[in-house]
Amino acid sequence: MASSKSLIQTLLNPAAATKQWQHPKPHHYHHQHQHRPTSIKAIHASEPSKPSNPTAITTTGHGIPIPARWTIDGWKEKKALQMPEYPDQDELESVLRTLSSFPPIVFAGEARSLEERLGHAAMGDAFLLMGGDCAESFKEFNANNIRDTFRVILQMSVVLMFGAQMPIIKVGRMAGQFAKPRSDPFEERNGVKLPSYRGDNVNGDAFEEKERIPDPQRMVRAYCQSVATLNLLRAFATGGYAAMQRVAQWNLDFTEHSEQGDRYRELAHRVDEALGFMAAAGLTAEHPIMTTTDFWTSHECLLLPYEQALTREDSTSGLYYDCSAHMLWVGERTRQLDGAHVEFLRGVANPLGIKASDRMDPNELVKLIDILNPQNKPGRITVIARMGAENMRVKLSHLIRAVRSAGQIVTWVSDPMHGNTIKAPCGLKTRSFDAIRAEVRAFFDVHDQEGSYPGGVHLEMTGQNVTECVGGSRTITFNDLSSRYHTHCDPRLNASQSLELAFIIAERLRRRRLGARQSVRF
Repeated sequence: MASSKSLIQTLLNPAAATKQWQHPKPHHYHHQHQHRPTSIKAIHASEPSKPSNPTAITTTGHGIPIPARWTIDGWKEKKALQMPEYPDQDELESVLRTLSSFPPIVFAGEARSLEERLGHAAMGDAFLLMGGDCAESFKEFNANNIRDTFRVILQMSVVLMFGAQMPIIKVGRMAGQFAKPRSDPFEERNGVKLPSYRGDNVNGDAFEEKERIPDPQRMVRAYCQSVATLNLLRAFATGGYAAMQRVAQWNLDFTEHSEQGDRYRELAHRVDEALGFMAAAGLTAEHPIMTTTDFWTSHECLLLPYEQALTREDSTSGLYYDCSAHMLWVGERTRQLDGAHVEFLRGVANPLGIKASDRMDPNELVKLIDILNPQNKPGRITVIARMGAENMRVKLSHLIRAVRSAGQIVTWVSDPMHGNTIKAPCGLKTRSFDAIRAEVRAFFDVHDQEGSYPGGVHLEMTGQNVTECVGGSRTITFNDLSSRYHTHCDPRLNASQSLELAFIIAERLRRRRLGARQSVRF
């Protein structure tokens, strides 16, 4: 654990123990965000998007041709994979016009603020924590679920901040993570063949013909749920719930009597002691750094008509932002260099993620980064590696070397979930905590070998007391899976498993910070 002095430095100024966060160049924010741009405090309307956005770049640094002009609907001229087929085009167009008239969900200045923070993570001066549902659903939408997931992310960030002695960038897979890619466009059961379930913003998960027909009205409901979710997150982040004085109260009931709960309580006690010292020194509880936190949202850019409908031109910068989320990522199945998703994303100014499996070719990654970030702006690109532990040890170093040789600046993040999905004897999909831990360890080991920065972790997790991933200190077994298996998509870590993983990562970050040379085992 951190010393009392370094603990106080972290709470007072999380960057004090490492390098100061310096702004490489000033941003022109809205007047409300001029002095301390925050990510979660207000939604601002922006002007309607214009038909095109001229750029001066015609080829990338690696010879990839790029059209001189990007248009908001130019992706329609490219091959778009993983797209639903709506039976009623007139209804679809009507819904999209409605969405285009709605206010943006997020503000462009908030996305710029996140990009700036991610630039620090790329340099090893911050750490990204991304977490949330595999896919949000209409059925499980309620305030308690949102609160509990947010609370676990807060707990994990405190644990990680202690270990790393650096700022933790908190990004939720929330307020928009509905759509899911499918390996097969159809699903067959007992001789009945229906379209695959693609997420609640497209169709229903019940295996019924009516439910599986893509319904554009679901996009409107997804928009409304995203707005309501983000509104609640904003309230939690700025209304006192996230205040450091409440750190001991964030413990969830079902983690209270557990090893992770005990470790967290010990940590919370040390925070309370530090807060008491700081109050005596004159830093009152009303100071903004003590009462609020920054929190951003993200989701996979998959349903392009929806993303286009929520894209706006920012009146302060003249750039286009996809205002459905602060950060978007392109998935393994839709990252084709000449595909529609890459074409759309290259024209929006949000920070972007690239999912990279063991099938990612290093040269292709360099070309993809070049298309999406031709100006090589720090914080613009986050590479999210999802490979499995053994593949991570073999493949990740080649990607790191290729990107470094190209002079590209990216934030490297581990997704230890998607490469470790297995089928349990009972037929349910699950993931092993040991395999997840092994992939995180491999991720850190490779970066230690390459002299690069492990910039963050990307998890599918929930604040609910589910039994979907096996293992962990509370030892969920295959036989336990069916007791509280609630996911309608992929298995998620529960709060106890998430917190356990946070302690593991925090210890690795602490040892890295202290410059330990010995081999680290966990």
